[in-house]
Amino acid sequence: MHQHVTDQIIKALEVGTKPWEQPWRSAGGSLRPLRYNGEPYRGINVVMLWGASQERGFVSPYWMTFQQALELGGSVRKGERGSKVVKAGQSVFGDQDAPDQSDGDDGVSVRRWLKAYTVFNSEQIDGLPERYSVKAAEPGPLPERIAAADAFFASIPAKVINTGDRAYYRISTDDIHMPPLELFSDAEHHAATLAHELIHWTRHPDRLDRDFGRKTFGDEGYAKEECCAELGAAFVGAILGLRPSHIEDHAAYIGSWLKVLKDDKRFIFTAAGHAQRAVELLESYQPGAALADADGASAQEAAA
Repeated sequence: MHQHVTDQIIKALEVGTKPWEQPWRSAGGSLRPLRYNGEPYRGINVVMLWGASQERGFVSPYWMTFQQALELGGSVRKGERGSKVVKAGQSVFGDQDAPDQSDGDDGVSVRRWLKAYTVFNSEQIDGLPERYSVKAAEPGPLPERIAAADAFFASIPAKVINTGDRAYYRISTDDIHMPPLELFSDAEHHAATLAHELIHWTRHPDRLDRDFGRKTFGDEGYAKEECCAELGAAFVGAILGLRPSHIEDHAAYIGSWLKVLKDDKRFIFTAAGHAQRAVELLESYQPGAALADADGASAQEAAA
């Protein structure tokens, strides 16, 4: 499964497409792929379903299994091809169950697993309730989306210095440097760039302590962290209704990501899991976040 997903992403990148860029026109106003019950997918599943939507032109955000469609009174049209999503988990064994799998002196073994299953977009299903038959629509007015993004960013206790002509996060001083707004092509580009830098900000040892072994600019660790930040920024963009940022030196970034993915078939799963955790940290700073109801089952999707 790791190899199949990675091969699909490599194929897209080799023709200059980033499969984690969400479809801009989406039904129901949601840029995030949703389960049949409206719950957003997470982690690598977001990347996989965005890629499927890009490839096949779906605008509906809703996805469900064959059985879920039946339970809703729908039926998958004959000949329709489903899309894969995954669920990650782990099983714990005692020494008598798996004596050769022990991870420690206590004789307890933890075996991690990844299970793939098939879902269909609501556009592939006839007979669903009316709520799944929403039309494609642009996100809300730009001023409203920028205001929401500003409020989202303002709730995060990151030190942001608005000066210079380059955007970057410096871990040694734990601060983000952003060019003034007027140096960006528009406010949306500014917001998308800040989202990218905030994902980098989450890597600090006092927060998520994310370390890919980066030593110098442009090395493998640098490429891995940039891939994680790019995914995280795309996830934030989907929450806030922001277009993906247009990173500089696009070809060079894609070249470095291709090398990482070709060398490690599991890395895109790892990166998506790290990106998901980074986004959840940013969301935890939002007003009312402490009252949110966490769904433990869906947390398994951030496959790392």
